[in-house]
Amino acid sequence: MRNAFIQRLSELAVGDKRILLITGDLGFGVLDDFERRFPAQYLNAGVAEQNMTAVATGLALEGHVVFTYSIGNFPTLRCLEQIRNDVCYHDANVKIVSIGGGFSYGQLGMSHHATEDLSLLRALPGIVVCAPGSAFEARESVDAMIAHAGPAYLRLERAANDFTDDSANIFVFGHARKLREGSDLTLMGAGGVVSEVVAASDLLNSQGIHCRVLSLHTLKPFDKEAVLAAAEQTGGILTVEENSVLGGLGGAVAEICLEHGTRPRRFLRLGIQDTYTSLVGDQAYLRSLVGIDRGSVALAARRLLEA
Repeated sequence: MRNAFIQRLSELAVGDKRILLITGDLGFGVLDDFERRFPAQYLNAGVAEQNMTAVATGLALEGHVVFTYSIGNFPTLRCLEQIRNDVCYHDANVKIVSIGGGFSYGQLGMSHHATEDLSLLRALPGIVVCAPGSAFEARESVDAMIAHAGPAYLRLERAANDFTDDSANIFVFGHARKLREGSDLTLMGAGGVVSEVVAASDLLNSQGIHCRVLSLHTLKPFDKEAVLAAAEQTGGILTVEENSVLGGLGGAVAEICLEHGTRPRRFLRLGIQDTYTSLVGDQAYLRSLVGIDRGSVALAARRLLEA
C-alpha cells in the first residue's frame, strides 16, 4: 500500500506545486525517489513529530497541501495534541499518513502496534479518517485527500492486499465499496484486514454461506446508507478491524443502527479487545492471536449464524 501511495503522490506532485511531503526521519527507501525529483517539495523534520505537525500546519495555512509521513503511532499518538490544537482547530489542509497500521510492525512490540488510532482520530472534529483495504484504495485515497480541503488521516499497511480488487468499483470518501455479494451475512472491514475478510468470505462461500463484503475505507465521514441496507437486507452484520473495538468500525456501525432504529438480526464486533498484548510476532501471527485472521473470521461468522 505504501508504494501505491507514494507513486500516486509523485504523479500528482509533478503538476501541483502546492503538494509538500514532510517525513519524521523515516521511509527513505520509499521516499528517495520523491526527494530526488521534488527537492523543493520535500522536508525531513527529524525525529520530532510534534514539531513536524506544527510546521505542516503553518505551511498549510500559507496555501500548501501538506502530507506528514511516519510509521505506526509516531505521526498520530505522539503528536495528538498538535493534531487537535493546530491541525483540526484551524481546519488546516494537512494530511497525516501513518504507514504500518495495526500490527504491521508487530515484531517491534506494543509501542509500534497502531491499534487505537482510528478510534482516537475519529473523535476529533473536522478530520477525515481513511483506512484503505487495498493498494487500489490507497492510490485512490491520495486524489481524494488532495481534493478535500481540510484535515485528513490516512492509515496504510506496509504490504499490498492479497486479493483482486475491481478498479471499476469506484472509490469515494464516505461511500463503502462492495467487494462480494451475498445475503446470509454482511462482513464489514476497514484497513488492511479487509484482505482477511475477503478470504473468509470466499471460504464461507465454498461452504454454502454467501456473505456481502463491504470495505468501509472511510471511518469518517461514514456510509450510514450501506450500513442500514446491510442491517435490513442480510442476516446480520459482523465487523472486523485491526483496531480497538471501542470507538472504531464496530462502534460506528452500532451507533448508526441504534440512532436510526434499525436492528440487525445478528451483530458481532471482531477486533482488539480492551487490552494490550505483550507478545511480539509478525502481522499474521498477531491477527490470529486476537481472532481477526481469515480462519477466525469465518468461524465467528458461522457461529453467529447458528446463534
